[in-house]
Amino acid sequence: MKPARVQFVTGISGYFVKDLAAVRQSPTYDPLVDNIQPLTPGFQQVVQPGQVISILLQLSNGQLVVGDCVDVIFSGAANRDPLFVASEHLPVLESVVQPWLMSCDLMQFRPNSVRIDSPWPPLGGARLHSAIRYGLSQVLLAATASAHGCMPAEIIAQEWGTAIASQPVDILASCHRNDLLQLDRMIMKQVAILPHASFLHIHDLGPGGSVLLEFVDKVARRVRERGPSGYHPQLHFDVYGTLGDLFQDTDALAAFLGQVQRAAQPYDVLIESPIIASTKAAQIERLRELRLRLRAQAIPVQIVADEWCNTLQDTRRFAEAGAVDFVQIKMPDLGAIHNSIDAVLYCRERGVGCCLGGSANETDNSARMTAHVALATQPDFLLSKPGLGADEGVMILTNEMRRTLAVVQWPCLN
Repeated sequence: MKPARVQFVTGISGYFVKDLAAVRQSPTYDPLVDNIQPLTPGFQQVVQPGQVISILLQLSNGQLVVGDCVDVIFSGAANRDPLFVASEHLPVLESVVQPWLMSCDLMQFRPNSVRIDSPWPPLGGARLHSAIRYGLSQVLLAATASAHGCMPAEIIAQEWGTAIASQPVDILASCHRNDLLQLDRMIMKQVAILPHASFLHIHDLGPGGSVLLEFVDKVARRVRERGPSGYHPQLHFDVYGTLGDLFQDTDALAAFLGQVQRAAQPYDVLIESPIIASTKAAQIERLRELRLRLRAQAIPVQIVADEWCNTLQDTRRFAEAGAVDFVQIKMPDLGAIHNSIDAVLYCRERGVGCCLGGSANETDNSARMTAHVALATQPDFLLSKPGLGADEGVMILTNEMRRTLAVVQWPCLN
């Protein structure tokens, strides 16, 4: 089966993009008032609306499938592809990608995903932007599923030889730090992990990390007081390297994480990106050293890698170095979806925890496709997306997983 028609439509993402380098230097920056210069190439402003290119593919059976090309919030940071600007990529999609798509055999997904992830001779051997590869692989997976009259999760399970999960995968609800009503709603809905709650600046942590400790204590207390009987979530906090900025000494940082763990009791703690180093090698080494210190001091805080861990190869390097307890597999950064599939399966085989993640900057469509990847590969948990409203992302992912599980359990009509 081949496509009958292809169209590219520009749109908006579920959040916005930020120049991380500029934001980290300006802790009180207000994008509606202040006017500071961006530092990361491609940014016209420090905070900008996120852009999307939707790929609409009509099949010869009349079905329409969609994939969304989108990048992450902090584009261009820590070795990621540059900021995704739709107008810069439409000419390549229309002149190079569209002819290939129109001749593409849609009956198998994996070889097509590998092909779009590879260098393109018409582009002088360059690769497509990771956002384009991500969107293209979404639409190709949806097309293959449509061609076979099944769900995308079933295509992945068939082509990779995996088993589809018997129940929805746990979700990390991503909440704004200053929105306690949002946190209460996630507690009421008994999400498995919460609240993500970003700390972007050393300023956010407070003197000696006091603000972070107070927040961790507040979250734990709120779960204890407001959660139903038997509800025992994990607590996850994303600190964007600020702890490494505050505590240059690894022993001091490990000791502080011990305080975080005590403030969170009786709940387990996951800390994402405690350190952001200046290079990938330094990032791996510093996280490995921190993890060894935590284990030596019997501090049960678990480390999640994000920045500098942007590809399947990066996932392997971080895991093999013993630098992490969990990897956030940030799907738009990995490009074509088969890389995220392989990354989850690698982590499971090696016994490394993994979050099949991404970005608040994604879309409803890419989030639903993430749900299918999760069911077919069974990561430890998912990041709620798109947006940072939590309710919407949790709803989209939960309902897509439940609907899919209902459909794959239907008896065959033949």
